Amino acid sequence: MNKSPTKGDSFEALFGARVAELGGWRGKTLARIRALVRRADPGVVEEWKWNTPVWKHDGMICTGETYKSHVKVTFAKGKSLPDPSGIFTQDGTVRRAIDLHEGDELNEAAFEAMVRAAVALNRSPDRG
Repeated sequence: MNKSPTKGDSFEALFGARVAELGGWRGKTLARIRALVRRADPGVVEEWKWNTPVWKHDGMICTGETYKSHVKVTFAKGKSLPDPSGIFTQDGTVRRAIDLHEGDELNEAAFEAMVRAAVALNRSPDRG
């Protein structure tokens, strides 16, 4: 008997259930985002909050939100991060995000650099 994941389940179980539930390109995109975050920062801590995957290292790095038409990666302190490759598609007063729609190509090297920059900012004395 399959049981639906609950809040007490591990990140692995919750994340796997989300990817399976999404299926298709959104599930693959979210799984790819996770792989890139983990490759960029092997010390990343993964948590499940707000029914969403959250990646942290000395503070929040980013979240992986899913919607009907896109996958959004929101960087908690994105406004304080340089974006020389122009990968952010959403600009806020504190956060910035990357919206990925079906068929979009993510600049993986720039994304990994953004993850590393977020970790460096979290570790900096002034913390952005």
